[in-house]
Amino acid sequence: MKLWQDLFGTDYGLMSIAGIAFMILMAFWYVRFFIRKMNQKPGTE
Repeated sequence: MKLWQDLFGTDYGLMSIAGIAFMILMAFWYVRFFIRKMNQKPGTE
């Protein structure tokens, strides 16, 4: 239970959650971006 208290109750725990969430969202965005670019025909933007 100390783990959850530290994770959600301290400033460094909340920043860790925010950092992890940001990295996961960026990963999904990059995957979608690259898949969309790979499926485009050459010469189009």
